[in-house]
Amino acid sequence: MSEREFDVRHDRIRYELPRLGELGLDADPISVFGAWLDAAAAAGVGEPNAMVLATAGVDGRPRARTVLLRGYDETGFSFFTNYESTKGRHLAENPWASVCFSWLAIHRQVIISGAVQKLRDDESDAYFASRPVESQIASALSPQSSVIDAIEPIEARMLREQREHPDGIPRPPHWGGYRIVPELIELWQGNVGRLHDRFRFRREGGQWLRERLAP
Repeated sequence: MSEREFDVRHDRIRYELPRLGELGLDADPISVFGAWLDAAAAAGVGEPNAMVLATAGVDGRPRARTVLLRGYDETGFSFFTNYESTKGRHLAENPWASVCFSWLAIHRQVIISGAVQKLRDDESDAYFASRPVESQIASALSPQSSVIDAIEPIEARMLREQREHPDGIPRPPHWGGYRIVPELIELWQGNVGRLHDRFRFRREGGQWLRERLAP
């Protein structure tokens, strides 16, 4: 093996964060998520709202990709996409998903799983209107996940649309938002000797049940 090759078998870092205990952990996982997200941003993690979204269609074969979190509260975690994309088709067939926030720079990870529902039209309209014009037009023009011969025709059409609609366009019907309604939220924090801290919050009877998991 040359010195420039990355050794995937033996590369590792040592986690030395303080032990994460029940007494120091808020009983509301949404609040903990918000605090950890803020900590990731403060630590300079690039795009801390990036999350890996895993979905599966009727064939049961999972697919993962990175999307951006665009809102969260006690009702769930929201993102936006093309309804006709692979993820959109998956969610129409099987409206369940899991996302993973991996903030390795601060030795933390959050996994969220639950049912997925479309956002209301007014919610999607409001977010779409807030986007840069080029993002609006790209979302409207791109046949996301479809096979194309070349990107140049889409680029040319996008430039024409930007000239014709400098103030933006209405949200196209094939684009909008989803909300993941969490049933499970797992918090992971690295610790010494690979004895990592893991806490799972499970929704039960409208309340969150907190459980420590073995590392």
